[in-house]
Amino acid sequence: MAKPPVLAELRWTEALRFDVTSARISTVVDGDSHAGASPVQMLVIALAGCMSADLVDIVRKGRHALTAFRAEITAERAPEPPTRVVAAVLRFHLEGNVPPAAVERAITLSRDKYCSVWHSLRQDIHLTTTYDITP
Repeated sequence: MAKPPVLAELRWTEALRFDVTSARISTVVDGDSHAGASPVQMLVIALAGCMSADLVDIVRKGRHALTAFRAEITAERAPEPPTRVVAAVLRFHLEGNVPPAAVERAITLSRDKYCSVWHSLRQDIHLTTTYDITP
């Protein structure tokens, strides 16, 4: 079954700031990164958030004892306009009794099948994923 379309409204407030509402959430997008995340920061956050949600969901559905999770992403941008994202390194930090094979499987499933943000981006972006597990 198809998911409903994503709807969002942006209202310009000042400078390069916009109040954003979508469904039941609200946030600020700021092209200057002062009052909120910039559009590119939002994109990078969305990629990390999408893959993180997939990993946590898949690991927990595998009944592994995940007790904490954290992700860090570093995105590189092209030097010339449009300064698009050209590469990203996404590092996952898991705590608990989670076997490495389960994490590797979750990363593969997210990247190859489930992460809609990743699949919405240009596929020539170099994405590197790494992880560590602390028992």
